[in-house]
Amino acid sequence: MAAVAAPALIMPNAQNRYEVSRDDLPLSCPMPGMALWCSHPKVYLSIEATGKAKCPYCGAEYILID
Repeated sequence: MAAVAAPALIMPNAQNRYEVSRDDLPLSCPMPGMALWCSHPKVYLSIEATGKAKCPYCGAEYILID
């Protein structure tokens, strides 16, 4: 039986700006799919009202695209 490779994890805090879609909501930093071992605690960000959010831990900016 062949082993299934796990998807590669995205390095958290590697970028200063991330574009996200409505499929990514609810938005958290770090996002699902990011390595957690080298990041800050998960925090949920409110982005729906303004289309922008900034993580209070790492300063990453998130922009909601349609």
